[in-house]
Amino acid sequence: MSRTRVGVVSLGCSKNLVDTEVMLGHLDRAGCAFVTDPAEADVVIVNTCSFIEAAREESVRAILDAASMKESGGVKRVVVAGCMVQRYREELARELASDVDAFVGLDELDTIVAAVGLAPKPKSDLPLFDDRGARYLYDAATPRKLATPPWTAYVKIAEGCDHTCSFCAIPSFRGAFRSRPRADVVAEAESLACRGVREINLIAQDSSHYGRDRRDEGGLPELLEALDGVPDLRWVRVHYLYPNTITDRLVETMGRCRTVVPYVDIPLQHADPGVLRRMRRGGSAESHLALLDRFRAAIPGAALRSTFIVGFPGETEAEFEALLAFLEAARLDHVGVFTYSHEDSTSAHALADDVPKATKARRRARVMEAQQAIAFEKNLRRVGSTAEVLVEGAHPETEHLLVGRMATQAPDVDGQILINDGHAAPGTFARVTFTETAGYDLVGRIVGAA
Repeated sequence: MSRTRVGVVSLGCSKNLVDTEVMLGHLDRAGCAFVTDPAEADVVIVNTCSFIEAAREESVRAILDAASMKESGGVKRVVVAGCMVQRYREELARELASDVDAFVGLDELDTIVAAVGLAPKPKSDLPLFDDRGARYLYDAATPRKLATPPWTAYVKIAEGCDHTCSFCAIPSFRGAFRSRPRADVVAEAESLACRGVREINLIAQDSSHYGRDRRDEGGLPELLEALDGVPDLRWVRVHYLYPNTITDRLVETMGRCRTVVPYVDIPLQHADPGVLRRMRRGGSAESHLALLDRFRAAIPGAALRSTFIVGFPGETEAEFEALLAFLEAARLDHVGVFTYSHEDSTSAHALADDVPKATKARRRARVMEAQQAIAFEKNLRRVGSTAEVLVEGAHPETEHLLVGRMATQAPDVDGQILINDGHAAPGTFARVTFTETAGYDLVGRIVGAA
């Protein structure tokens, strides 16, 4: 008897990817086979993103693409899962009733086997709709099939968010902040390390808030200390530190732990105090710079990453120029920029979305241009130096180059290392001397094992 072939389209952030991997884990236990080309599948699952309008548009396109495969006769079933289902389930069910066979919300990941048609739908004590948002949180015993390369994995240490940022709808569908017990996170990390994972990326909506909902006074610092003792783990990276929940102890711990890489990811969102007040974030360029200085002092050579929003309601040219001035002063290593999206279920939705779309795009381009100059200058200074690199295999466009990452480069979002001299197996670490730059990337040669 042939196995049911499943193709998955996973959209959105790394937190969504972990949800995809949980569904894959349940399907793997049920005996499904997995294909990389959805057109070759019996069942296509689209795990949607609902963060901003552009993400929802991408999700809808993916759903319609899957539906067209069903109409052509190859795909037999289409399942839609994730954030859009949690946020807009009734609308999706009404508009896509003829295209989609099952919907799976964030509290229903363990029903995915039933959704693909291989089991009756189990009863759940969790309501399909909850004004507080989702409540589910996976644990170390949850089946999970990695969709990342075998040497790297994301570990979700918490779910949901308690902050009230005026631009963000995530708490309305992801729910209140809830963190996993420290021992459970460590157990998952140990299991991953036994399976060959050498790099874990800790993720949450606000990782620095970890443990507070559980009255765990040790919080993220003690979690990092515990992970520091996991055998065979080489790199531990922390994502998404909320500036107002960062403590001196956390800064010191990140600088001291052997496996915690010199990488600091703090979504600051803006630098003008007026915009930050309207965002319900607080802070200023001065407080941001002081925080960055604390990390630089505690973690020599740390790469600093942040994200920003341009075109927030009421953002004036002067406020935008304040952001540009901050970026020049901050000299960040990695920057992501979003144009403001006017979202329902947010307090900012009551404000006038008064910055024209063209102005938002122009401001985003100016931020990226300014940051590009900073990033290229930093890369030029690295030419001639040597660093530890995680080799990830052949370049997708040519077998003559290997690609890899330094500890200061996160998967998928930062630059990479192009290796044009030397050989190393994927998933191993090498010492690479950098010989030239290639935009956001560096080019180098292997000079030894690391």
